[in-house]
This record gives sequence, C-alpha cells and structure tokens, in this order.
Amino acid sequence: MPGYNRRSFIGAATGASTLAAVSAHAATKAKKSAPSDQVNIALIGPKGMGWANMKAHMKVPGVNVTTLCDIDDKVLAERGTELQGMTGKAPKIARDYRRVLDDKDIDAVIIATPDHWHCLMTVDACSAGKAMYVEKPLGNSIAECNAMVAAKQRHKSVVQVGQWQRSNQHWADAIAYVHSGKLGRVRMVKVWAYLPWAPIVTPQPDGPVPAGVDYNMWLGPAAERPFNANRFHYNFRWYWDYAGGLMTDWGVHLMDMAVLGMKAGAPKSVMALGGKYAYPTSAAETPDTLSALYDYGDFSLQWEHSQAIGNGYYGREHGVSFIGENGTLVVDRGQWMVLPEKADKTGALKIEAVAPIKPSDNGLEKHAANLIACIKDRSLTPNCTIEDAANTAIVCQMGNIAYRTKDKIFWDKASGRFGDNAAANALITPTYRAPWKLPPVA
Repeated sequence: MPGYNRRSFIGAATGASTLAAVSAHAATKAKKSAPSDQVNIALIGPKGMGWANMKAHMKVPGVNVTTLCDIDDKVLAERGTELQGMTGKAPKIARDYRRVLDDKDIDAVIIATPDHWHCLMTVDACSAGKAMYVEKPLGNSIAECNAMVAAKQRHKSVVQVGQWQRSNQHWADAIAYVHSGKLGRVRMVKVWAYLPWAPIVTPQPDGPVPAGVDYNMWLGPAAERPFNANRFHYNFRWYWDYAGGLMTDWGVHLMDMAVLGMKAGAPKSVMALGGKYAYPTSAAETPDTLSALYDYGDFSLQWEHSQAIGNGYYGREHGVSFIGENGTLVVDRGQWMVLPEKADKTGALKIEAVAPIKPSDNGLEKHAANLIACIKDRSLTPNCTIEDAANTAIVCQMGNIAYRTKDKIFWDKASGRFGDNAAANALITPTYRAPWKLPPVA
C-alpha cells in the first residue's frame, strides 16, 4: 500500500493539545529495549477481544503478561484469577492506564478498550516509550487516526494494529492473486457482513453505576451521560460516542482487504443509506442495515451490512469479492476461490478457475508473534502498520459520515476536508470532554 500521508486525509488538527505528561518516566520518552529473551506485556481492557489477544501473545516464547488494567473491579478479579491460574503468578492490577505506562518494567501494552479510548492511550503509550498492540478500528474519528499516526512517527514507536487477517496466509495469497493482474481490470469490489446472530439492543432505563466500576474513567473523553447498561462493555459498539457500529467493527477487517487489494487510499466521494430496519425499536444508534458506495474514479467499492440476515453474496455471511474483467476472486475467513469469466461466443474460460483454498494457520497468533519479533528487531515492520490501519479506519469512517449526514460527500485531498459540507466536516474531529484533550498532529 502506498505510504501514508496525514494530509491526504485531514491535515493538521486545529486547536488541539496533548494531555499532560503521564509521568516523569513518560516525559523522558525513555526507549527501553526489551531483553532478547523476554518481553513484559500489560493488557489494558481484558474483558473481550483483549483476552484473546493476550492469550495469542502468551504463546510466543519469552512473553510475560505481568499486568491487567481495567475500570471494572469485577473484570479485574475474574481475569486476574484466570491469569494466575495460567501462569502460576498473580498479575499486577491497575485501574488507570497511566499507572501502567509509569511501570518501567513493562515493554509493551495491548490496548483493547472501547474505540473512543484508543487515541489517548496510544499517543500516551508512544510518549512513554512502549511498544503496543492496538485493537481495531485504530481510532473513532479521522482526526484521532491522524493524531495517532503522528505520535507513532514522532516517537518511532513499534505499533501493531489488530487487523490480524494481514497475517493469515490465505488472505495474503488471495491479495497476491489480485495484484498479479490475472483478474484483468477490476472495476468493482464488494465487501459485506450479513450477521444473523447480531442481537437487538433492548431499551432499558438509566441506572446506578455498578459497584466497583469507575464510570467517569470509562467515559473518558466521551460526553458525560447517565450510566446505561446498554452502552457498557460489549454494546458500546452500537453508539456513536464510543464506536461506529458494524461499519467500523467487522467493516475494518473486511474493508482492509479491499483497500489492500486495490492499493487504495481516500475515495473521491462516498454515499450511503440505511437505518434500523431489522430492529426499529432497538436502543442502538448505529444502523443495523447499511449500504455505502465509494467512488475511486476507475473502480467502485461497495460495503453492505445487515443484522438478522445471513444470506450474503455467493452464499457467504461475510466476504470480499474483486470483480475483474477476466474473473472474480471471492475471499472470506474460511476460504478463497476464483470464478472465471467466459469469453464471448466461444464460451472458453478467460482464466483458470481456482477451487476453494482454506486457511491452514492462525492469523491472530501469527500477528502476535510478528509484533514480538518487531519489538526485538526494530528493522522489521509490523504486518499491520498504524499507517495502513489509519487508512482503512478512515475509509470506514467516511462511510459512516455519509450515512449520518445523508449526503453524497466529496473528499478534498489537498485540504483534508469534505469541501464546504459543514455537517460532514463537523464529524472529522470529536469534541473531547474536559479535562481530556485531543492530541495534536504536529
């Protein structure tokens, strides 16, 4: 993928300033090198995907998970007990991520919090001299992605983003086939996630903060609101304050393969439509049904998602199809294959069919091993760089912005804005709740 240029998306963020230095240790920007035989890791956000990330890293020789950090005492107690059972040693426990970054013995952190926290934690981890594994999507806004890339480049940090499909060989082989040119000119790319299992978020009233939960810290830079269980833990992903729904959840994984296959950056324009068609009474804010169409000038990219329906394209719940003049390549997490076009009149196939090829490896485990290798050898490059992750996250955020504004939006690469579309431009940069401040790009 072409090198990432921050101004190709938004340019310098205005009126932003960094959070105060997290500690004297962070202020020194110490770049502690991990011993060649040992890497000490802290997990920030151990409830969901963070736990899977941690276990994948623990399979790499020489990795020690020393610390768990969360704002929920119940989660810390449960996961602390589990981790002690796995390692024979009680982990350190922290409720504030800044205390984790203070610890000179920690070489790397796994950031697996709700999306709205990714930016501050990543920027502060870069400043503290830590390597990191950051869950996808990279940030919850275009401006946050730019700030995170700037911090990584400023501190020359080692950052792996959790788009682990880049470490799966069958995805790599499929993308290599697309790049080979055998499909001919690819004029359309379709990406979809039809998820019959995605549940309705049943409305419920606001209530008291659960015992042992630091709700103010959970909100962090997000707007202050009364506690509601629907917005907490897993379901945060259906609310704009904290995430971007399926577009940035499943979408980032799958759209990542689309933009990688097409070597694509920012589109010329995006339009989208959808709504809460499956669950009109759902308490979720993000759409359960969405179509977004991206115009790249010489090809189109289409995203679709739908909850409560499982019959996606080619009989698959999710996938990516590269539709070329000689044939179509279809790939998902279970296999990839090529469906050839027939030549005019003769009926001969333009290219050879490729029968389904299934994966033979574990992408998440290989992704974790790649990060550890990069920590030990700074000449190596993570399989999903922060620059590539920002590119994909921003493409997905553009789809959400088109949906939320109900406009066809046009991206001005030079200015890093959506022309004179005030509604779209207002969604580029989030408003942070005091005392948290959006880090600057420069």
